[in-house]
Amino acid sequence: MSWEPRPVPEPNPETERYWAAAASGELLVRECLGCGLVYHYPRALCPDCFSEDVEWREASGRGEVYSYSTARTMSGWPEEDLPLVLAYVELDDGPRMMTTIDAKPEDVEIGTRVDVRFVDTDASDVAIPVFIPVDD
Repeated sequence: MSWEPRPVPEPNPETERYWAAAASGELLVRECLGCGLVYHYPRALCPDCFSEDVEWREASGRGEVYSYSTARTMSGWPEEDLPLVLAYVELDDGPRMMTTIDAKPEDVEIGTRVDVRFVDTDASDVAIPVFIPVDD
């Protein structure tokens, strides 16, 4: 799967380390040292207690489908990559993240175990985390 012509995220100061790690094959989450919350999407303040005392942590990249939907048409999406399975994956490390599942819709259900993989983009400092079903 090629990522383009889909939009490529533009890193900003809060997310550039996340995207660079993804380009190196690592999935990062943030952990609040104040309250212990592990969260995703990257931001400078803890979304629970608003502490600035947060750090990056490498996630295992494994989890399970928490919720999903199938898009059979999508403006701007390559037709050969449809239907698209959009999902929330609950990582074994705690947080849920919105993503896509690289699988046929009939191979995905709530509770399906998944593992992260990264799709390169034309930008050398950005790769997109997507998930694939795995047997546990």
